Amino acid sequence: MEDLIISFYTAFNNLNPEGMVACYHPEVTFHDPAFGTLKGERAKNMWRMLCKSQQGKAFKVQYSNIKVEGNEGSCDWNVSYIFGKPEKQVVNRVHAVFEFKDGLIYKHTDEFDLHKWAKLAMGFKGSLLGGTAYFKTKFQYKTNAKLDAFIKKQQV
Repeated sequence: MEDLIISFYTAFNNLNPEGMVACYHPEVTFHDPAFGTLKGERAKNMWRMLCKSQQGKAFKVQYSNIKVEGNEGSCDWNVSYIFGKPEKQVVNRVHAVFEFKDGLIYKHTDEFDLHKWAKLAMGFKGSLLGGTAYFKTKFQYKTNAKLDAFIKKQQV
């Protein structure tokens, strides 16, 4: 399963969403502070959207500390990317936890400090509001609305 985690993050670093989603079980559940809980194709489409948004931009993923025991695993990964308008370079440090089923990632949880991310990505506004439940709820609403629009556009 260590090879599966390496394949996933190598594909992400190469902005290859199909390589990433090939690592996911058809019934995958993904969770993180930015999107909340996503299942199946919706989780896969999130990676497709994120990779597409970073094409041609300064983007880099680094992973380390991969641990696998039985059907569970984890790793730490950092991502450096462009976010927002005006565009800002953001570095996010993430701890990922996995559950495997049928040789694929069945559950994937990314843990990171949303308040710290908001400070980097949104400056003063993020510093003030990024640690509130209101911010998290509104941010998840916006990220999921963008995902809905992306999915709708792909279906046309």
